[in-house]
Amino acid sequence: MRNGSLVQLRPATEGDVAPLAAIRSTPEVHGRWGGGDDLAADVAESLADPDTRVFAIVFEGRVVGAVQYSEEADPDYRHAGIDIFLDPRVHGRGLGADAVRAVARHLIDDLGHHRLVIDPAADNEAAIRCYAKVGFRPVGVMRAYERGPDGTWHDGLLMDLLAGDLT
Repeated sequence: MRNGSLVQLRPATEGDVAPLAAIRSTPEVHGRWGGGDDLAADVAESLADPDTRVFAIVFEGRVVGAVQYSEEADPDYRHAGIDIFLDPRVHGRGLGADAVRAVARHLIDDLGHHRLVIDPAADNEAAIRCYAKVGFRPVGVMRAYERGPDGTWHDGLLMDLLAGDLT
């Protein structure tokens, strides 16, 4: 995995479960990512998912979040999707864009993907701005796309990035 200019990315391990669960429990992250009563179990389950690659985001020597990707292998629809969460204490420093850019570079340059997708909540303006800085463009609103922790359905914004769009 490539590092960013601000963050280091490394495969997440069992030792990262507690700090990642703590980040997922913050109101800002939990409101977007949700999760059950046992966030540590949720994080451990995501690390064990064979279809998802999860990387710890390290900044100034500590884990400040996770970025992950999954790949569609069908050659007629080949692409990869990215998800990310960051500790709210480091929001606004460009770390999210740096991590997403590093993963995008890996997916395009190292794994040969020509198209990437990301799907923030349609009302998550900060995330949408972050992804646009990397080169993602809005494709369209997916109505009632995901159920939030409050049990109601929320719209998502599908964004994609073609290899030539990466900034």
